[in-house]
Amino acid sequence: MPKILTESYWPADAGAPVLELTTGDLLREAARDAGPQNALIEVAPLEAPSLSGAERTDRRWTYRRLLAEAEQCAHWLLTRFSPGERITVWAPNIPEWIILQYGAALAGLVVVTANPALRAAELRYVLHQSRSSGLFHTAAFRGSDMTAIARDATRGLPGLRATVCFTDWQTTVRAHQGSGPLPEVRPGEAAQLQYTSGTTGFPKGALLHHRGLVTNAKFAIDRAQLPERGTLASAAPLFHTAGCAMGVLGSAHRRASYVLCQLFDPALVLGAAQDHRADMLGGVPTMLIALLEHPGFERFDLSHLSRVLSGGSPIPPELARRVEDRFGARFSAVYGQTELSPVITQTSPDDSPEDKAATAGRPLPRVEVAVRDPWTGDIVPVGQPGEICARGYQAMLGYFELPERTAETIDPAGWVRTGDLGRLDERGYLTVVGRLKDVIIRGGENIYAADIEQVLSTHPKVRDIAVIGLPDPLWGEIVVAVLVPAEPGQPPTATELHDFCRARLAPHKTPVRWLRTAELPLTDSGKVRKHLLREQAGHAGLQEL
Repeated sequence: MPKILTESYWPADAGAPVLELTTGDLLREAARDAGPQNALIEVAPLEAPSLSGAERTDRRWTYRRLLAEAEQCAHWLLTRFSPGERITVWAPNIPEWIILQYGAALAGLVVVTANPALRAAELRYVLHQSRSSGLFHTAAFRGSDMTAIARDATRGLPGLRATVCFTDWQTTVRAHQGSGPLPEVRPGEAAQLQYTSGTTGFPKGALLHHRGLVTNAKFAIDRAQLPERGTLASAAPLFHTAGCAMGVLGSAHRRASYVLCQLFDPALVLGAAQDHRADMLGGVPTMLIALLEHPGFERFDLSHLSRVLSGGSPIPPELARRVEDRFGARFSAVYGQTELSPVITQTSPDDSPEDKAATAGRPLPRVEVAVRDPWTGDIVPVGQPGEICARGYQAMLGYFELPERTAETIDPAGWVRTGDLGRLDERGYLTVVGRLKDVIIRGGENIYAADIEQVLSTHPKVRDIAVIGLPDPLWGEIVVAVLVPAEPGQPPTATELHDFCRARLAPHKTPVRWLRTAELPLTDSGKVRKHLLREQAGHAGLQEL
């Protein structure tokens, strides 16, 4: 491995092996090596009812019990589905999500992950495009009637054969008595279908394989230095690779206990870290800021905490320092994208304070990274910005049934174009400086402007619309809508537009600022000059609604 780079190219470090394991194989190995060890610990708000029909919400699973229930789940699944089919999981963080993840892997099924905040039209698109054969959902969450939404979303979908509410889990899946051999599943086969969007506004399903997810989780958790048989506490959503891959699979690699917080609430997460003597705490930057600013922070005993892992959105330089100062734990941050299973580069807790604050770290083992000219594809000199590209074992199989979109993202040589701009220094440390894609990252959530623009363009009082992201100290970025009213003297109100979006989009996609202008600035080819809108919005050059 070269110590000094002369061009922005990092060759794959072959010092660690790519693991020829499936998700199910990993659980079997963990159960064999650490059967009595706690694998999964449930944490939910006090007095909150179980979302899966269980009698308690503070349950625990050893690795041996987790494998047994996953195998039981696999046998149940195979009474309804065939290997290779896709099943969508639309639920918050509940232990049954993880049991289903492992059970599907053992049965040779592909898990399609769906954000529980999705509305009916969004969920229907995922179910239809993925050609899912089944949907698993909770009855309700955070005031949302998920059963009613599921009923609306699944109406008339011919390929969907089963809709299962987790409330019935105890009397259906858990009560099933099945035995016998399970199907052979190979490491290169699909394990998950994770939906991510582009600027077209149509979500794309990144088809991820077992080998990529399992190996990447090991490399990331090893660099983060989670102690062997330690404890990781996290509220990272399971529908993200941060939760179901880095958290769940990473913990299994270390034979560690995964403390699963049902939702993100600062007191709940801090209490979980304290009560279960967590060695590591995971969360996106927005979560970490909320934890640090919780008024009761000093009352929690976090003396056992030694590591904090973050990622998902740009990390403010001061956050790494604040985390280490107040938590008394060393910081590690990841950079990547779903299409790469997901981590590309990562800082180590042993890195200098300057590198942890200002860079995204070095590439993980077995992945090549190059910073290339976005138009010519040439590798740029060290220190010069260009598009971040990666190649290796962890690349997705492709976008599900979208070969043209796949070809736009993965070139003939196997390089995955991230659409992000960055610089690689002579030591191999990456700094992310911007994005080619029109993506807003709010609190670790990727929000695609075109999704919101498509909805708002149907409002009768909106003639033209552009959605942009603006910097925010808490969320990283906030969603801002700039519109041209259909009638200049009769613009819609912010409340009217807010309600219109909330009825059609997930809450986190709804703009928090509403601006208006007489005309959107356009290029000669008719594309909106969003950089000009950001400048105008940042200097009060646009009118608030």
